[in-house]
Amino acid sequence: MKAKELIEKLIYGAYKREPTCDTIKAGDPEKELKRVMVTMFATVDVVRQAKEWGADMLIVHEPTYYDHWDIVEENKVTIAKKKLIDESGIVVFRYHDHMHSRDIDQITQGELHYLRLDGTVSKTPYDASYMFTANEPITALELANRMENKLGIKHVRIAGERNKKSTKIAACFGTPAGVYELLTSDDVEIVLTGEACEWKLCEYARDASLLGINKSIIVMGHIPSERDGMRLLAERMKKEYKSFETRYIECGEAYTYTDEE
Repeated sequence: MKAKELIEKLIYGAYKREPTCDTIKAGDPEKELKRVMVTMFATVDVVRQAKEWGADMLIVHEPTYYDHWDIVEENKVTIAKKKLIDESGIVVFRYHDHMHSRDIDQITQGELHYLRLDGTVSKTPYDASYMFTANEPITALELANRMENKLGIKHVRIAGERNKKSTKIAACFGTPAGVYELLTSDDVEIVLTGEACEWKLCEYARDASLLGINKSIIVMGHIPSERDGMRLLAERMKKEYKSFETRYIECGEAYTYTDEE
């Protein structure tokens, strides 16, 4: 299978977005595939590991060159990174818009799948934001602990109520639309998100809790809030595409912490 043929299969049946950032960022679309690597970000370390493994293609979810459309603004970092990728010969494909274009987008599916929570998922009016109704009530603290244990997130932050049981959870993984609107809705008790404007979202949740309202926001970090969607994609590709080998690689979190070596 060629790289361009795999891309056609990945976006087949999904809502076609135009314009879309889901394009090849480097490499030859005619390249025959023997090994495909899947990750969140094409970090320098990931590219090096992909080259060492012998990957023909690298599927990523987020930009490679710090711009939504991957417009390369030349500076020391972008020039060096582009040289590294070009010399590797790897096809780099961004799979973002169409990952989020299913009835229940694949990022949300992956995060909930690996969290191992039982419940139902439904759409909201906001793109890439969903409602999750848990079968068993859970506190924000219990949910945050579960994220650290099940998803391997280094530090999960909670703003607002920590200890009241909840079932009405808004899944706003990454940085989607409607986070504030869902946080302020009477139909939502906990919001899960990747990034947050602290003066707006976190302070609202904190004040709500101090007023006796069961409201909290759990901030996971952008990468931890979406990477498990890519991990699930790799698992599905292993089962569906037998003509090449698929491997998921962890790109790590963007931050380092004082309690680690």
